[in-house]
Amino acid sequence: MAREETDAMDEPGSESLTGVWHGQYRYPLPLEPVHFTATIIDSGGALSGTTQETVGLDGPPASLMAILDGRRDGATVRFVKTYAPASEEFQDVIYAGTLNGERTEIEGEWTVPGTWSGSFLMIRTRGRAMAREREEELTV
Repeated sequence: MAREETDAMDEPGSESLTGVWHGQYRYPLPLEPVHFTATIIDSGGALSGTTQETVGLDGPPASLMAILDGRRDGATVRFVKTYAPASEEFQDVIYAGTLNGERTEIEGEWTVPGTWSGSFLMIRTRGRAMAREREEELTV
């Protein structure tokens, strides 16, 4: 794929969600939010990718990796996060969220079926960098 096509797919406002996203999810308890980085590939609305996060609920912090598999339909985003390697402690998590108008943020709810749920927010890295550049242009 040509470099121009790749850049166009990563531009905020384009249909594609391909890119690096930074996010956090919150538990339904008074615990600190967990920060994560997600790399998403959007192929015509089919989403795949990976996440990396550091958690430490019941012990020392642990770095966790997961695989993402989901779908984008208009402003609706849904995906399943499957931890790798799989364990009984970290089960599959279902994420359902809504894109903002600029396609730079996804906000919604995560659920571990039958266990618990909470909120999440993801921000596309390129969108944040472009927002900072735009602020700098306006202050000059």
